[in-house]
Amino acid sequence: MIDIDYVIPWVNDSDPLWQAAYSSYSDQEDKRYNKSGERFRDWGLLRFFFRSVEKYAPWVRTVHFITCGHYPEWLDINHPKLNFVKHADYIPQEYLPTFCANTIELNLHRIKELSEHFVYFNDDMFLSAPTLPSDFFKNGLPRDLGLRNYIGLYEQGHVELNNVNLINKHLRFHDSYKKNLWKWYNYRYGLQAARNIFFIRYKDFTGAKITHLPAPFLKSSFFEVWDACGDALHETSLRKFRNIADVNQWLIKHWQLVSGHFFPQNMRYGRYMLADEIDTIRRVLSEQHYKTICVNDCDWKDISQLKNELQAVFSTAFPEKSSFEL
Repeated sequence: MIDIDYVIPWVNDSDPLWQAAYSSYSDQEDKRYNKSGERFRDWGLLRFFFRSVEKYAPWVRTVHFITCGHYPEWLDINHPKLNFVKHADYIPQEYLPTFCANTIELNLHRIKELSEHFVYFNDDMFLSAPTLPSDFFKNGLPRDLGLRNYIGLYEQGHVELNNVNLINKHLRFHDSYKKNLWKWYNYRYGLQAARNIFFIRYKDFTGAKITHLPAPFLKSSFFEVWDACGDALHETSLRKFRNIADVNQWLIKHWQLVSGHFFPQNMRYGRYMLADEIDTIRRVLSEQHYKTICVNDCDWKDISQLKNELQAVFSTAFPEKSSFEL
């Protein structure tokens, strides 16, 4: 069996030292683009990520927990399965300090002792049912959805376009597509596979369906993309905050797709929900029809109340402390 690691970054937006550093580097334009309240908000659910891992993925080798240096007081940073990683431990000094998820993500391959096979989580993602290594990797390949898409006309679309342009510059999508048709027209996608028929007239890569869920990666894919597109990744990593000129981890995720280095994923792999969908979150956690979930940030009039409701739902689903907790 292959070794599989989990990787998760986290920030404590209430840490005075972090707030001071953020304020000293940010300007009004950065704050407007980055929507700072949402980008860095902590919902107090991190302990439930660790509980879900221990309950539903006891086979995981190591959890690499990334922060700028702070960590929650309840976390046992000496746990044998935990690798506490500071930004300075793996991100080159010329990119630090950083307040940009893109920099944190694009340099993950530099983490010492990171497995070739790893799954990347955001801190709003959790396991929601028992899992096996084959839910994330099959035949040594990351499992993903080979579903073509167009680039949306929204803020993040600029970054998607940057990613797609680089992929088409370096890879011949149509050649790989013909060799791997069974991966693009696979029964695991259900009716969603029909969407690829619409895009068949486009020989170049136009984008792929984005699922805001835990993403399996090959560490070697990061090295490959850095070798081919290093200038773009370097320029992104130099910026302290997100920018429409950036590329992001989707570049590597989709590079794997276009290269044919993936195995078709089941549509029941995960469920995306907003934080205010309390009843849906409660039901999904109870029914366990999905392996993973994302509870994404949202605008809400009373964030404090919503935090309490979410924490109550997760406390019911994961009532027992994990060994990661002191």
